[in-house]
Amino acid sequence: MKFILDNWMLISLAMVSGGLLLWPVLQGAATAGLSPAGAVLLVNREKAVVVDVSEPGEFAAGHLGSAKNIPLGELENKLVATVKNKTLPLILVCQTGARSGRAVAIAKKLGYEQAQSLGGGLTAWKGANLPIEKA
Repeated sequence: MKFILDNWMLISLAMVSGGLLLWPVLQGAATAGLSPAGAVLLVNREKAVVVDVSEPGEFAAGHLGSAKNIPLGELENKLVATVKNKTLPLILVCQTGARSGRAVAIAKKLGYEQAQSLGGGLTAWKGANLPIEKA
């Protein structure tokens, strides 16, 4: 115990350094999902359906070209009526990828086995210089 009390600054410095070393790993986990290029391939080759789970105001400010807007809170009730073919790939999108990650679990529960989240969301899409539409 005396060692910890005598060297509390060094221990704190070691813990902060370890946290900073883990930061890129944690960031990578947050952006896990389908890449923008992978999403383009799915849409073009396999006729994937894009569903934006952002709120209507966010959707109007910018979204992927063929995206349909179903806010996350309404996804469970409206997805089956909006996307009838459960065999097609389903790409779920939001601003950063956090909500769409939760939406994947809902979609898979509803029977959409090929549901995927766009990693990094609309931010990653814009970062890849891909086009967006505004309502």
